[in-house]
Amino acid sequence: MTHRIRWRSDDPVFRLAAVLVAVASLSGYGSTGRQGARTRTAFAAQVESLSEANGYFDTDNLISNERSYLAVLPELDRLNVRGGAYIGVGPDQNFSYIAHIRPSVAFILDIRRDNLLLHLLFKAIFQQSRTRIEYLSLLFGRAVPADIESWRESPIARLAEYVNRPPLDSKSIDAVKSRLEVVIKGFGVPLSPDDLLTIDRFHRRFIESGVDLQFQSAGRMPQPYYPTYKELLLETDPKGNQRNYLASEEAFQFVKSLQQRDRIIPVVGNLSGPSALAAIGRVVGEKGETLSAFYASNVEFYLKRQGSYQRFVSNLGRVPHTNRSVVIRSTFDFGGSTSEVRSVEELLAQSGVRQ
Repeated sequence: MTHRIRWRSDDPVFRLAAVLVAVASLSGYGSTGRQGARTRTAFAAQVESLSEANGYFDTDNLISNERSYLAVLPELDRLNVRGGAYIGVGPDQNFSYIAHIRPSVAFILDIRRDNLLLHLLFKAIFQQSRTRIEYLSLLFGRAVPADIESWRESPIARLAEYVNRPPLDSKSIDAVKSRLEVVIKGFGVPLSPDDLLTIDRFHRRFIESGVDLQFQSAGRMPQPYYPTYKELLLETDPKGNQRNYLASEEAFQFVKSLQQRDRIIPVVGNLSGPSALAAIGRVVGEKGETLSAFYASNVEFYLKRQGSYQRFVSNLGRVPHTNRSVVIRSTFDFGGSTSEVRSVEELLAQSGVRQ
């Protein structure tokens, strides 16, 4: 069935509200049907069963600070890293790797419960957005354009420029946020009032900072090499191609399809913790999948400093893998980040883990 929206007003607030209502009906969220309830409950149950206790890290991690995150894509192509199960840490740079690797299932594993809450916000915005321009408009609290179809094939630079404008008025933003809260609650993950306030705070940061948003650490100023959200959107791989998950409608739609089927699962857990990564490994095995890529960012640095790196490697060895399974890692110096790919089997062998 084709759904068409006829705009009866040029008011951007009206357009935004109409899009939210229409997309909610398309996605099925907000429905009280029994099938939708089972799906949401299954998602919430998996989040809960895989997660460990909340931990601490001194960053907001709303966006990446790794300008080099796309540098690994040609190597992933050379190694034919495709499909399977994906595991990654942190915010939405994972979606760019997911869009490129095309896994059947993805787990976003992070020590901070805040990261889970952030991904629930992303999931809700995916559910409420048919296109990239709608997604960016809702994320940054900007008016959704009336001629949505004309934006489908637009270059990412045009989208970034569109949302680089003043946000909607506070009343309209509150309406958007209330709508998203309903969707988030519908996922079935138990959320306290403080959790909802945290999600609200995260969304306000996107809205207030716009595409100039940067990674922040507690008590420290942003480093000059930290990219803005706009710079991450426009970043290219070593061949000069823009490969962010929002750089093409096709890439966005793939990630959206996984979100709609509850196949991007945020999990609270330490990579060297007692249960989360091992439990993910069991689920991957039960699904008959093997690990394609594990995006570890620079977490290994902190694990080594804490003396828990070997436990991480042991946990990683319990995730079903092949000779094409890789770890994507980042390192930092005063010039910024460097991203690289390493074979899982090599890492395990060098660490003395029996396979």
